[in-house]
Amino acid sequence: MPDRVRITDVAPRDGLQNEPNQIPTASKLRLIELLAASGVDEVEITSFVSPKWVPQLADAEDLAHQVRSLAESVAQITAGFPSRVRAAETLPVFSVLAPNKKGFERALALHDVKYFPLKIALFTAASEMFNKKNTNANIDESIEKFATIVPRALEAGMPIRFYVSCAVECPFAGHTEPSAVRTVVDKLLNLVPDDARAGIDIDLGDTIGVARPADIAALCAEHTDLLAQTTLHLHDTFGRATDCVRAALEMGVRSFDGAAAGLGGCPYASTPDKRAPGNIDCAALVRTVHDAGYETGVDLDALDEASSFARTLAVAT
Repeated sequence: MPDRVRITDVAPRDGLQNEPNQIPTASKLRLIELLAASGVDEVEITSFVSPKWVPQLADAEDLAHQVRSLAESVAQITAGFPSRVRAAETLPVFSVLAPNKKGFERALALHDVKYFPLKIALFTAASEMFNKKNTNANIDESIEKFATIVPRALEAGMPIRFYVSCAVECPFAGHTEPSAVRTVVDKLLNLVPDDARAGIDIDLGDTIGVARPADIAALCAEHTDLLAQTTLHLHDTFGRATDCVRAALEMGVRSFDGAAAGLGGCPYASTPDKRAPGNIDCAALVRTVHDAGYETGVDLDALDEASSFARTLAVAT
């Protein structure tokens, strides 16, 4: 397996969507700019979900348009050089979560394969109970909704990420068997033509942050043939996320999600008087990867600057 590890920062979407205060669009854009400057490989910028369900992301269209303007500006600057480097080669991948066909249509309207190749993230869960509570559909029904989206995304040249939540445990149904996760992954990949499957990003989420290293090892063992395209999404509810990163690296995982300043906090893992810790802190993730002897393209000083700014958003009033 390669020594280079891919880093995605999900703070602008997964990190901010549960914040109790409305974050200004300009502040979200600034966070995205700082993350882009840090050298992370991907930034998940927002979700095209109904504002009724996630008010914090009501500005998704406006924010995405501004990020596209940023990408186009970089393209204009770099076009003056002999190498004519495209924006897609000087900026991270920008991705958005789309819960349904309507969300996909909104993403597709912004996608530009040359200057703003927007990545689409589709999600389901390995738990029937979680899926029903989160999407009002069972697993098969949620996957069926993607059957018309996937071919259109591929035709448009949009990269695809499949999220599978509750890959270790469900807050309602308890432990998730790794084989059950693999069953869901296979159903998702069956939506993709054989010659395109290797380019699909499979993101396995420890949604409530309960995983121990042995859980991650068991999960990875069920996906040995897919580890080259597998991303691990960890929450740090019990402070074990960095141990899980090390276990995943040993198993062959080379792609991880994190969030600047550890923003997030799964509502299902919180209590009325205490908010659960959020996603694994991206800086802690990168340092763990480096300490294990692997490389990333991340400048830790720049990432620390992004994290400092992210902390101001989490306490903003």
